[in-house]
Amino acid sequence: MSVHRVFNFSSGPAVLPLPVLEEAQRDLLALPGVGMSAMEVSHRSKAFDEILNGATARMRSIARIPDQYKILFLQGGASLQFSMVPMNLLTPGTTADYIVTGDWGKKALKEARKVGATSVAATTEDGNFTRVPSQSELQLTPGAAYVHMTANNTIHGTEWHQAPDSGNVPLVCDASSNILSGPIDVAKYGVIYAGAQKNLGPSGVTVVIIREDLLARSAETLPAMLNYRVQAEGGSRYNTPPAFGIYVLGLTLKWLEGIGGLAAIDAINARKAATLYAELDRTAFWTAHADVESRSRMNVTFRLPSEEIEKHFVKESTAAGLDGLKGHRSVGGLRASIYNAFPEDGITALVQFMQEFERTYG
Repeated sequence: MSVHRVFNFSSGPAVLPLPVLEEAQRDLLALPGVGMSAMEVSHRSKAFDEILNGATARMRSIARIPDQYKILFLQGGASLQFSMVPMNLLTPGTTADYIVTGDWGKKALKEARKVGATSVAATTEDGNFTRVPSQSELQLTPGAAYVHMTANNTIHGTEWHQAPDSGNVPLVCDASSNILSGPIDVAKYGVIYAGAQKNLGPSGVTVVIIREDLLARSAETLPAMLNYRVQAEGGSRYNTPPAFGIYVLGLTLKWLEGIGGLAAIDAINARKAATLYAELDRTAFWTAHADVESRSRMNVTFRLPSEEIEKHFVKESTAAGLDGLKGHRSVGGLRASIYNAFPEDGITALVQFMQEFERTYG
């Protein structure tokens, strides 16, 4: 039976690699040699040991994660990490620095303020978050507990193309929307966290990569489920983890490994983004939101001459099999989310649609 699939430009949950969906479908009723679905196996079983250990090993290998980092598979999304990070790392008498480059950074800061002292090291809100700040703009607190950044800003379409220098202070990175989209030097960070639902798998799994020495900051008084040290000691199994999501995440990592890893996906993502931005820059009919040097390769945000024309664009593109191009409700406009698994022929289809749309409305 043939299945019709549209091009999914959604910001998340987002498109998954077709081979991953096909393998999950094929083995949905029973994993080979197990006789049960990945949704049914005990999280304490040998079968799940292989799923969890396999996903962990692939993540460590693909991203070249040093041995002194723990890899945790948790729940609650990046939004829970907004609270867990300060609860575990913002020790009494210290201050946490936040670099605010979009709505998610603002939300992370709001949660941290409930826990302890914070400082805004830099913000680009005055310019409507069209860029990320330069190193010279950062006002870092000496001896801060950590410096928090958002690697890619899904709503405004900006991205850090080089991590800021936080000196000896641990750099904490929300990498939810660009994790494993290209090579990363994990050793520059104290903590990297990411919801899986954009580049790694389905919603419901949150990856936390944390340097082991930082686990000592987790106080005994923290609730066990919110304690990094407890979660690390439990090997992501303090309670029942999101087993099926981890299984699909493992399949996604296997797919990424199979196409050549981070160097290969980096080249693919560069081509996709360059093609789409070239079309946006071709005429004044389209206006890209982000400054050129800060443009995201994952979320391409843009506007049209009027909101009325934008409504036509969303309606007609959806009818043409290009789904999810409406911008975030807080800023409006249009957004094409083109994560790792988004196919290059989807970019071609979008550009062709844009050219025809411009001929009609331009």
